[in-house]
Amino acid sequence: MVKIGMVIGDRYEVLEKIGTGGMSDVYKAKDHKLNRLVAVKVLKQEFSENENFVSKFRVEAQSTAGLLHPNTVNVYDVGDEDGINYIVMELVDGITLKKYIEKKSRLSVKEAVSIAIQVAMGLEAAHNNGIIHRDIKPQNIMISRDGKVKVTDFGIAKAATSNTITSNVMGSVHYTSPEQARGGYSDAKSDIYSLGITLFEMLTGRVPFNGDTTVAIAIKHIQEELPSPAEFNDEIPISVEKIVLKCCQKSPDRRYQNAQELIADLKRSLITPDKDFVSLVDPDEEGATRVADQEEEEMLHSGTGKLSDTEQMRLKSDVMGDYDRDDHYDDYDKKRPKRRTYDDDDDDFYGRPKSSNRRRTGSGSGSNSTQSKVEKMTIVMAIISAALVGFIVLLLLGRSLGIFGGSQEPSEGASTELSSTESASDASDGIEVPDVVGKTVAEAVSILHDDKGFDVEKAADSANTAAKDTVVSMNPSAGSKLESGSKVTIYISDGSNYNSQAAAATTEVPTAKSEGQVTVPNIIGMTSEDAVITLVEAGLEAGKVVETTNEDSNLTGLICAQSIAPQTSVSQGTVINMELSTGPAKVTYSYNAEISAPTEGENFTYGIPVKVTLVTSDGTTLLSTTTTDFPVQGTYKGITAPTGTITFVYTATTPTSTNPETGETTGGQSQEYTVTRAVTFTQEN
Repeated sequence: MVKIGMVIGDRYEVLEKIGTGGMSDVYKAKDHKLNRLVAVKVLKQEFSENENFVSKFRVEAQSTAGLLHPNTVNVYDVGDEDGINYIVMELVDGITLKKYIEKKSRLSVKEAVSIAIQVAMGLEAAHNNGIIHRDIKPQNIMISRDGKVKVTDFGIAKAATSNTITSNVMGSVHYTSPEQARGGYSDAKSDIYSLGITLFEMLTGRVPFNGDTTVAIAIKHIQEELPSPAEFNDEIPISVEKIVLKCCQKSPDRRYQNAQELIADLKRSLITPDKDFVSLVDPDEEGATRVADQEEEEMLHSGTGKLSDTEQMRLKSDVMGDYDRDDHYDDYDKKRPKRRTYDDDDDDFYGRPKSSNRRRTGSGSGSNSTQSKVEKMTIVMAIISAALVGFIVLLLLGRSLGIFGGSQEPSEGASTELSSTESASDASDGIEVPDVVGKTVAEAVSILHDDKGFDVEKAADSANTAAKDTVVSMNPSAGSKLESGSKVTIYISDGSNYNSQAAAATTEVPTAKSEGQVTVPNIIGMTSEDAVITLVEAGLEAGKVVETTNEDSNLTGLICAQSIAPQTSVSQGTVINMELSTGPAKVTYSYNAEISAPTEGENFTYGIPVKVTLVTSDGTTLLSTTTTDFPVQGTYKGITAPTGTITFVYTATTPTSTNPETGETTGGQSQEYTVTRAVTFTQEN
């Protein structure tokens, strides 16, 4: 039983409990040997009593102790003491990704991708060291106050695989891969699947599969198609959508094969999110019609050649496989959720071939039925091919005669097909050259080359006052129409005549924003936690948070200053330091005391000893002593109030007096007296 204040392993003093999970409790502790704060994760009693579990846990924790990476929570130590099994880890000052998602409902695409990159980098380091996590989920990903993302709980992952999915250990079934749900072999691609589910949740604020029991959810991972995250958030670009879908393919062979591949696509999606560059295998692609080899093609065209019995069987099997798959396509299309519409290039992944609307007809069995179907299919394909060839011939003939918009013959290798959205006149006119003057080189190249397909040539121009790397002119001019692949020259300023001060003072002409630049948000008035979130979301890195005083009492406990002013354009990833207000500056006072005895004016009847007390107006006692000697001296600094009171308490005999008429004497009794004296302190500089 772990108690606050106890010392584990003769060095780790338990300070407070900071978290709990299905298998363990986490405590903040002080490592007295190295004088640093650490996190100590202690296995719960029910797991500590299982020797097999503890053995696996210890071996895995020891192996991860050598894994040092900025995106992993480092393991420092592992041990057991009096039945307490524990691992000592780096203490991360922050929150879990799960809580972060709950706080924001869902993350922006840019922030989600940035977090996924850091998680993938941590996994890449682990995988390169032969360590598989096996339990990637938002609860096991930490976001520190300075915006760093760290993967934790490597130490428990392998041990957890020995338990069934119905145990407390597998509360992470929402993120488990199909092979893990089956209880089969898991590897690095299993971690990639779980990261894909985590990215899905970051983007949508929900998990893709839910159910009443862990078994029901696990079955969905095995059997059901993953819904597209874009169905729940239409702001997700196609590249990010397909990254999630590729991570979460049912077959490990269709996923990213390693974290490095995933990182490359994630980084590319930050630059060109709307580009469809993710290579993704259609689940039915492996069953597509096989292309005949050259020998088979020659025999089929000749009409006289004969295939061997084996080849005939193989070809027949392939044809019937296609025929059978048509029923599968029909059923699949009925069940498949609707996707967003993208350009024609997406059809290979998202939909079936537009002409694939076939049905199996007829009845019967045996080879005669099979041959009949093959013959019918062959006839249909021959008719379609003949019609297509005839159409192409007529089109070429018509264009050569000027019937279809021109007498020029198509150049060698030129395409005779037009897209469904492009008219013949558009194709002949060419592509309009966009205006890139005033943009950066990177932006111009992206627009001209990546978007329009032009060959971009760069030339220097020093006879201008634009900022360096700004496009100042172009040839041909914007609005011209060129064929794809044509050369466009952009003239770029070398910055030799650029006056930054003059540019800053000019409000009519905005400064061009370079690629990779972000605008610093205003975080003044936010809590430190919200400020970190805002900076990370803006693509910046949260730096140090320093406490300071601030005269504005409304900012007490909030960010009152930031190292770079709001609305400043800076490079992505720039560190922003912050100042946290502790309230208005506190004025302090000092007092060089030389306290004299009470005087007659203070109604003092001298008595020894005297108790002297000095108390400030805010209730702080500076002095409390009993003395027989005056003056009482002392020096006091850092006083938080400007005034105070000195109190004298003593016991004395009351004066005696005799009545002359009666001769009666009165007084002479012992009595306690209290005398007070106001005092003012000196303000310190």
